[in-house]
Amino acid sequence: MDILMIKNMVCHRCIISVEDILNKSAIPYQKVIFGEIHLTNKLNPEQKETLAAKLKNEGFELIDNYLNGLIEKIKLLVIKRARNEVDKKEIRLNLSICLSEELHYEYTHLSSLFSEVEGRTIENFFIEQRIEKAKELIFYGQMTLSEIAIELDYKSSAYLSSQFKKITGTTPSSFKELGIARQKTPHKV
Repeated sequence: MDILMIKNMVCHRCIISVEDILNKSAIPYQKVIFGEIHLTNKLNPEQKETLAAKLKNEGFELIDNYLNGLIEKIKLLVIKRARNEVDKKEIRLNLSICLSEELHYEYTHLSSLFSEVEGRTIENFFIEQRIEKAKELIFYGQMTLSEIAIELDYKSSAYLSSQFKKITGTTPSSFKELGIARQKTPHKV
């Protein structure tokens, strides 16, 4: 078995898209999970190059070195945590503990590598991802800001609002109004 690391896989649709590429390319695999393809057999260089090109056409990227693979694993774990797509017992653990346990490195090492490669901290990336999820939930309009705060494990809707404004430059209510206005405004062709 061979495992390939893939960059930019952030949702279930990404997994389906990668599986589709593998199926159309007749590449046998055991499973596809966030950031990884578990192949049945090792690919020859030509197959790997072809797969890399097809993945790139869909916005994905094969990761060839260990450091980039580790950074991508950190990102995927942070995204799942920020979007509240983890077990309830895991939510109660600090992010640093979860990353250390999952990746088998001290958090200080992971944090240092991430900052060096990404030019931002893991914590900043985590906040950005939470705000992206909040934007999505606000746009759908099915939850109140208080419900969104609870869903994303914020202490209060006021704290969510302050982080939202800090990251986006606008308040959640302004963002919601802007989203409604965009929906009602026909797009020019």
